[in-house]
Amino acid sequence: MTTPDGHTLGSLLRRYGAGEPLTCEPVAEGLLNRGYRLATTHGRYFLKHHLDGDQAAIARQHRATLRLGALGLPVAPPLADADGRTVTVLGGRCYALHPWVDGRHRDGAALTRLQSCRLGALLGRVHTALEQVITRDPEGTSGPEGTRGPDHEGTPDPKGTRAPYEHTGADPVRTFEMIDELLALARRSRPRSSFDELAEHRLLERRTLLEREAHRRPAAAQVPATGWVHGDFHPLNLLYRGAEPAAIVDWDRLGVQPRAEEAVRAAAIFFVQPAGTLDLPKVRAYAAAYRRASGAGAAELAAAVHRVWWERLNDFWMLDWRYRLGDRRADPQFPASAALAVWWTREYAAVRAAFTE
Repeated sequence: MTTPDGHTLGSLLRRYGAGEPLTCEPVAEGLLNRGYRLATTHGRYFLKHHLDGDQAAIARQHRATLRLGALGLPVAPPLADADGRTVTVLGGRCYALHPWVDGRHRDGAALTRLQSCRLGALLGRVHTALEQVITRDPEGTSGPEGTRGPDHEGTPDPKGTRAPYEHTGADPVRTFEMIDELLALARRSRPRSSFDELAEHRLLERRTLLEREAHRRPAAAQVPATGWVHGDFHPLNLLYRGAEPAAIVDWDRLGVQPRAEEAVRAAAIFFVQPAGTLDLPKVRAYAAAYRRASGAGAAELAAAVHRVWWERLNDFWMLDWRYRLGDRRADPQFPASAALAVWWTREYAAVRAAFTE
């Protein structure tokens, strides 16, 4: 990752009255942004370089987090420069400056059952608060286009209310084609590694599983309980200070999606165990708190469990990154993630019960 040069940092900090730069160290590199720990003569900051450069979408994210912070949600809103702007463009690049938040990431293994409950309540509060702060924002009702996931084609309605949209499960025919393509790439990989062996095993296993389960593909249906969601709620986007959440970060995928699906996806990341199982007692505590805080019903969660389960069966993004893009950052996650799809299919009823009862 290339660190901004001294001229860029000096120009940016003068706009914010944030002192002179002392050190600038990269801390995050993603598809949508890059992050730096910035120390100046006035203190410590998080400098975010937004790669997509969509200033309107970035400003909407900023307005949302500022309003969430005013409601008491743990966020780290951007700082405003001398002109009141939170997005700075230098050399054609978009930057935002945030206060530095001391904290650490905690996955589900590091959370007690009570803390898992609080996590679910927090996400429920985020969903209800987002609806409040965005639908009442005259500049933000059209929403940040382009932030939806690959299987989501819903758009917010002109008034910013929760509009139903058509939701279709992944097509297994296309998935079988993808499996064949990835199998060929994995088998050609040289030098051949234990990862390649595991990838081949899991791809063959998944093809057999999908042949058996294809009849359970979710039918096309309108999903009424859509709303504004964080879009990427997982342990690396939540900082804890001690036992309590200090800040939810990285709002780049803020958008309109089925809310309960975000709750299910987040649980499948937070509470997955190394063997590819879910810690169901913690999931149950998390989900019950989410339902209470968000007002989501058991039927809504059951439908979300089914759609996310199907999504997982048909998803190979980690192998796609490795074999097509040459990007191995997700490799450590693959063993547990691939095993989870198989275990979830076998324990489908128990997983659904954990989210709904």
